[in-house]
Order: sequence, then C-alpha cells, then structure tokens
Amino acid sequence: MTIYVGNLSFKATEQDLKEVFSEYGPVKRITLPMDRETGRMRGFAFVEMMEDDHEDKAITALDGAEWMGRQLRVNKARPRDDNRRGGGF
Repeated sequence: MTIYVGNLSFKATEQDLKEVFSEYGPVKRITLPMDRETGRMRGFAFVEMMEDDHEDKAITALDGAEWMGRQLRVNKARPRDDNRRGGGF
C-alpha cells in the first residue's frame, strides 16, 4: 500500500516526512513529485512503509493534522488513471 500525503508545505523535504512517518514504523520509500516546468515541489507526496498496519496507524494519526502550517490530507493512494490526460495525447 502507498500513502498519499496532500496539502504539504512547499518547504517540506524528504527528511522531514521520514521523521514524521517513522514515528509509526519503518519508512520504505518517499516520493516528492516535482513540477516539470518550475522544478518546484507539487505540494504532495507518496510514502511507503514496511507494513500495512504501520501505514494505517500513520493515516489515522496524521490525516487532518496541522504540520508546517498546513492541514495535511493523508489517505491510501489510489491507482493512477492513465486516461485522465485525454488518452495520452
């Protein structure tokens, strides 16, 4: 399972996220998507933890929590819909 973390501060780093999520268990991977045109962070991240129960605990604890001046949206990531960009054109 992968966790979606939305409404992130643009100042948040991979290390910041690792510190927060490590409180709930070992973190496997963190992805911070960047905007291709500006090179800036896009304001969301994906976090993978070693065990599903650790991810569930992190989601329960952090969804709606205020962090770095923003109210986080934390939930299970949904699979990407490849058709959302008009069929890939």
